Amino acid sequence: MKYFIRILILFNLTLLMSCATMSRNANSVLSDRYANSNVIKLRERLKNISKKGMAFGQQDATAYGLNWYLQEEPQVLTSDIKKVVAKQPALLGFDLGHLELGNTFNLDTVSFAMMKQHTQKMYKEGGLVTFSWHLNNPVSGGSSWDTISAVSEILKEGPVSQKYKGWVKQLSLFFNSLKDEEGNAIPVIFRPFHEMNGAWFWWGKGRCTPEDYKKLWIKTQQLFFENGVHNLLYAYSPNTMSSAEDFDRFYPGDQYVDVLGVDIYNHSGDEEFIRSVTQNLQLLKKKSIAKNKPFALTETGNFSMASNAKWWTEVLYPAIKESGIAWVLVWRNARKDHYFSTYPSEKTESNFKKFEQKQDILFLPELKTIHN
Repeated sequence: MKYFIRILILFNLTLLMSCATMSRNANSVLSDRYANSNVIKLRERLKNISKKGMAFGQQDATAYGLNWYLQEEPQVLTSDIKKVVAKQPALLGFDLGHLELGNTFNLDTVSFAMMKQHTQKMYKEGGLVTFSWHLNNPVSGGSSWDTISAVSEILKEGPVSQKYKGWVKQLSLFFNSLKDEEGNAIPVIFRPFHEMNGAWFWWGKGRCTPEDYKKLWIKTQQLFFENGVHNLLYAYSPNTMSSAEDFDRFYPGDQYVDVLGVDIYNHSGDEEFIRSVTQNLQLLKKKSIAKNKPFALTETGNFSMASNAKWWTEVLYPAIKESGIAWVLVWRNARKDHYFSTYPSEKTESNFKKFEQKQDILFLPELKTIHN
């Protein structure tokens, strides 16, 4: 009898240990093991979205467009896209550059108060929000494009490291302020230090070693954790890749990344763009399957929209159709010589309407029906 009881106790202990391990493993697929439940739901939702199609998004879509600019803390959401197809994008992109400096507006003159309000509105409506961070160079005081060496200074103890910790603290306060009407933390996607395989940012290729880049990523993430930020999915997105090695070179590791991405713009003509997007998304899909992580076309757009009136259906759509991405985000509509979506009376307006009708291109109304 005593022997039977011992066996029963051992069995129960083994079962409890197995359940605890399963629980830890279920949570360990996220880079933040203390991530709140809404973040876990967001990750699962991204996977479900990719089974239905892809969410369509734009940077700064609700902040300004061609010939209009929203004032701080507006009461309604509008966008160039909504003016054309009567639907909001499913995903908004915002940039946190200059928040680290304590400024009221970001580097593109978007109010951080407005970002917060629009994030809350989008979350309530069932939409998605992703944040990038074009932070200043902490050594020179210049912009993100000032390529004076800085990463090595952040990594060692000293005044630059202390400054950087203060910068992350500023972002932490913002992320922790993103609450819904019930006071729950709103889950968002954070995409720091993007396009690192290019040489144009101070954290990019040739400006720091791949090992130091990885250390910067991990240090930054740890600082967010120390500041109590647990509502983020972390997205890693290089620029156009030539090989899997190009992806791996700066990759900080599966335990530090939640979403895979790539930034690809139409620089060299439509045919080259289709080829590049197709090949890169195939590469990402293999990585996504192997790592069990959602993936996306995290930045894209045509630098010469007027060159092809059918760009949406004959160039972008063929490149992303059935790719498996969770979303595609085009860049901002800043001015008539620098815009990446359509707007009323723009050359591609009628073609964008056909693009919007594609069943797998999801705008905000369609996204509302897809849950975790």
